Amino acid sequence: MKFLVIGDSCTDVFNYGDCDRICPEAPVPVFNPVEAASNGGMAKNVQANVLALGVECDIATNRNEIVKSRYVDLKTNQMLLRVDDNDHTVERFNKEKANLSLYDAVIVSDYNKGFLTNLDISWICGHHDYTFVHSKKNFILPLGHDMRFFVINQQEYEKSKDHYKKDNEELDNIWMDKLIVTQGENGCRYQKELHPAFKVREVQDLSGAGDTFLAAFAVNVMTSKSPSRALDFANKCASQVVAKRGVTTV
Repeated sequence: MKFLVIGDSCTDVFNYGDCDRICPEAPVPVFNPVEAASNGGMAKNVQANVLALGVECDIATNRNEIVKSRYVDLKTNQMLLRVDDNDHTVERFNKEKANLSLYDAVIVSDYNKGFLTNLDISWICGHHDYTFVHSKKNFILPLGHDMRFFVINQQEYEKSKDHYKKDNEELDNIWMDKLIVTQGENGCRYQKELHPAFKVREVQDLSGAGDTFLAAFAVNVMTSKSPSRALDFANKCASQVVAKRGVTTV
């Protein structure tokens, strides 16, 4: 089995340090860096999770560097600040170079940084039967006919829920079998059914949990052919990574 991930990627940098006093010049904490860790983020993190689950996976992503730098207090694990450098990419997805027929499944990880347009996503979904999409865009095009599954979180759903509902009450039939809404510590909802999250003794970091969920769901549903079973597996994998510091793989 072989996957392709398409989408925006970045470098996630975690700066850990001590924070024991307030700056005398302004009411802000003084941060003394102790150690740093970095890894591929966004689409690259999705790819890393697919690979960690034992599945071969290529990626089509931007080459220019988007960097998310987080500053975290070592004692409390509290994030004090996040600085995003080069937060938009001018590089675009080139569908002329994308041979989707080489892959069993395609995962679209669209962080809305410029690598993918709605038309690009529509083209990808129309050229592969098994496309798994996560996007931070507010969808305005009728993409639901072609994609296999669409994963968004509750906040993203609230921003554009009228697009997925008919007469503002019921989910449109187009979306009933496709839309998965993740709800953090409550789990996720699919076809009006809640799949509860696995309990975590102590949450260390939520960063990247959505990437893990998306990758784990796509891999498992391709092998089990059961969305319900795959959602439970994805919840379990997400619960593992939030118990670790930083952006990690399952």
